[in-house]
Amino acid sequence: MLKPHHREKLINAAIYFATNTHHCGKIKLIKLLYLLDFEHFRQTGVAVTGLEYRAMKMGPVPMALFEEWEALEPDFASAVEIVPVRVIDFVRETVRPKREFDDSHFTRRELRLMEELATRFLDDCSKPMINVTHVESGPWNAIWDNGRGNLERIPYALAIQDNDPHAEHVREAAAQHEGIHQAQLH
Repeated sequence: MLKPHHREKLINAAIYFATNTHHCGKIKLIKLLYLLDFEHFRQTGVAVTGLEYRAMKMGPVPMALFEEWEALEPDFASAVEIVPVRVIDFVRETVRPKREFDDSHFTRRELRLMEELATRFLDDCSKPMINVTHVESGPWNAIWDNGRGNLERIPYALAIQDNDPHAEHVREAAAQHEGIHQAQLH
């Protein structure tokens, strides 16, 4: 049976981004995970973390992680800590790793994408990343629809552009992967 290791990948992606970027708080981490998942899906038809994202005003949100954030499960809490940092007149949360990044469940492509995202957004806080996660032709915007899609699921398939020369192959791979996943559930 194939085991996707989504939870291990989620936790280790958080460790990776906390280690390899500056100003990595909850919102920046969420945006990095979204970009990682949707870009990997666009290329392969499979998300890295398996998170389900919902459209909210602040952008795409993985609800399971968002809800867990205030009281992390033991596996996540043993991997990262959330440290409040006072910045002038407000407190920002910073994610700090408690252990080393484990790349054992990641593919070379996943590792490359994480590295590219960490490099691209190294010094950014979450606000400049809005230009990328809220792009007009992007998945979040298609669902958000000026608030009409509030809390609606953002399908990964929206990451695949019709004009992409590999779109048909990626959609086929996504359908095949979904079929395998469904077969494992029964």
